[in-house]
Amino acid sequence: MSVLSGKKVLLGITAGIAAYKTANLVRLFIKSGAEVKVVMTPASKDFITPLTLSTLSKNPVHSTFYDSEDENELWNNHVELGLWADLMIIAPATANTLSKMTNGTCDNLLLATYLSAKCPVYFAPAMDLDMYKHPSTKTSFERLQSFGNIMIPSTSGELASGLVGEGRMAEPEDIIGFIEKDIVSKLPLRGKKVLITAGPTYEAIDPVRFIGNHSSGKMGFEIAKTAANLGGEVILVSGPSHQTVTHSFVHRIDVKSAKEMYDACHKYYKDVDVAILSAAVADYRPKNVATQKIKKKEAALNIALEPTQDILKSLGETKNKQLLVGFALETDNEEENAKSKIERKNLDLIVLNSLRDKGAGFATDTNKITIIDADFNKKEFPLKSKKEVSKDIINEIIQKLHG
Repeated sequence: MSVLSGKKVLLGITAGIAAYKTANLVRLFIKSGAEVKVVMTPASKDFITPLTLSTLSKNPVHSTFYDSEDENELWNNHVELGLWADLMIIAPATANTLSKMTNGTCDNLLLATYLSAKCPVYFAPAMDLDMYKHPSTKTSFERLQSFGNIMIPSTSGELASGLVGEGRMAEPEDIIGFIEKDIVSKLPLRGKKVLITAGPTYEAIDPVRFIGNHSSGKMGFEIAKTAANLGGEVILVSGPSHQTVTHSFVHRIDVKSAKEMYDACHKYYKDVDVAILSAAVADYRPKNVATQKIKKKEAALNIALEPTQDILKSLGETKNKQLLVGFALETDNEEENAKSKIERKNLDLIVLNSLRDKGAGFATDTNKITIIDADFNKKEFPLKSKKEVSKDIINEIIQKLHG
C-alpha cells in the first residue's frame, strides 16, 4: 500500500500541452489509493476534456466558479476545495500560472483554490526551453519554494516546439514517486524499525486440538498500519489471525505457537528501535503433545501443562537501544498489576485495558486504554475504535522517541 492511500489529492491542471499526461496521473493516484478531485483552468480544457478526468477520478471536475448555463447551480467553493485536500499538485504548471501564483493574482478558480489551500502544494513546471530558462521563470521557482511550495523538477527531452532541452514535465510515474518520497521523508517514524506482535498463539494438544484464546489480532494489526503510515519499517509477527494488511512498509511473519513467536521476536529484536508486544501469548502449553488425535473417552482427560517462554520479559532483559512497549489485559487490580509488569519486565510503556470496560478486550472493534510509563505517569483515553486507539499508542511512542 502506498503512503498516498487514503490521501485526498487536489490536482490543478493548467493550459500546457503536457496536460494530456494528467489522465495517467489521475489513474496512478487512484491506483495508489488516493481520492482525487480536479480543478482546471478554462484554457486547459483545450488540451484534455473534463469528461475524461471526471470519469477517471469519479468526481466532478471544476473549472469555473459557477455554471453560467444553470442559474440554479451553486458556486464551486474554492475555500472548501482547498480545505478538503491533504495535498495539492499543479501539473502541468505553466509559466503563466506560476507567475500568477508568485504574485497572488487570482483570476480563476484554480488560483483561488491555491490561495485557499492549507495543505502542502506541489508544482510540476512544463514549458518550452527558453521560457524555462527565462529569469522571470527562475524567479517564480525561487519565490514559490520560499513560500513553502514544493517543486517537482522538469526533465530534459524533446519539447512541443521541436527543441530538445529542459522544460518537459516530469512523467506521471515520476511525479507519484517524488511525492511519495517527499511524504515519507517528513514522517515521524521515518528510518525507524518497529517490531509488533499481534493475535493469539495456539499451543497444540494433538494434531487437531490446541490451547488458545479469543484474541483476533485487530489491535496489533491497526498498530502496524498506523506505524507504517507514519514511515516506520514494520516487522509484524502474527499468531493465527484473519486480519490482513497490505502496506509496502509492513513485513508480516506468521507463527502459531509461543515458541515460534519467541524465536521470531528474538531474530529481529536487536535491529529494531521500537518493540510493541500486543499479542495475547499463551502462558501455558501441553507438556506432551500427542502425535495422534486423542479419542474421546468416558473418563476425564487430564493434560499436564508447562509455562511458555515469557517473550516480553526476555526482551526486557536484553534491551539496549529499544523502546519496549507491553500490553496488560486485566480483570482486577488493573493498575497495580500493570505497574508490576513494567518493573518485572523492564518496560518503557504499558498499554492497560480491562475486560470490565464495555467495548474493550478481545474480538471487538473498539478499545479503552490507559498508557502508563516507567515513571508510573499515566494517561487515560476514552472508548475509541481500535484504529484511533492505535494512533494514541503510536503518538505516545513518538513523544518518547523524540524526548
